[in-house]
This record gives sequence, C-alpha cells and structure tokens, in this order.
Amino acid sequence: MSQELKARPAKVEDLIEYQEGAVVSKELIRKDTGTVTIFAFDKGEGLSEHTAPFDAMVQVMDGKAEITISGNKNILEKGDMIIMPAGEPHSLRAMERFKMILTMIRS
Repeated sequence: MSQELKARPAKVEDLIEYQEGAVVSKELIRKDTGTVTIFAFDKGEGLSEHTAPFDAMVQVMDGKAEITISGNKNILEKGDMIIMPAGEPHSLRAMERFKMILTMIRS
C-alpha cells in the first residue's frame, strides 16, 4: 500500500499527472487478492488488446475513453465505470486525455 496515502484523505485526480504522449500509472494498493492502480492517458494513447485472469473495474475520473471488451466498443466519460470480465479481451484508447482508477480482483 502506498504509505503516503495510508489512513489519509486525498484527492484522487491530484495523485497522478498527465504527460504528453504517454500513459502514466501509479499503484496504490497491491495485495495477493488484487490491486488498485490509477492511470493518466494522453489523448490518443492506450493499451492494446489483452486478457487478464481476473475481473477488473475501470472508473473514469476525468476525460473520455473508448474501452473495447470482446469486440464491443464503449465510450466512457468522467463518472462512468465498466467491468471487464476475467478472460475477455479488452483494450483502451484515450479519445481525449483521461484518468482512471483500475481495480483488479483475483478470484
């Protein structure tokens, strides 16, 4: 667990900054049972299609992204969330700069 955040309030959007032409991530919690990571994507950046052996929930904190799960495209904006089921191929693309929280649960 990120020690500077342990038992202290924080503004999530202030924990990570955008970088031009990049994807930035910061892991907040890492346990055997799952992780919580925040990401900042510059416009046009993304993650190519892949699968994961655990369920993952994306919560968009800022901006707009296209998240494709098993070939189905979804547009998410600030305040939206989506669950990416374990074993299903998924990808992300920033339609504009966006920040997200990724919570992965191993089962």
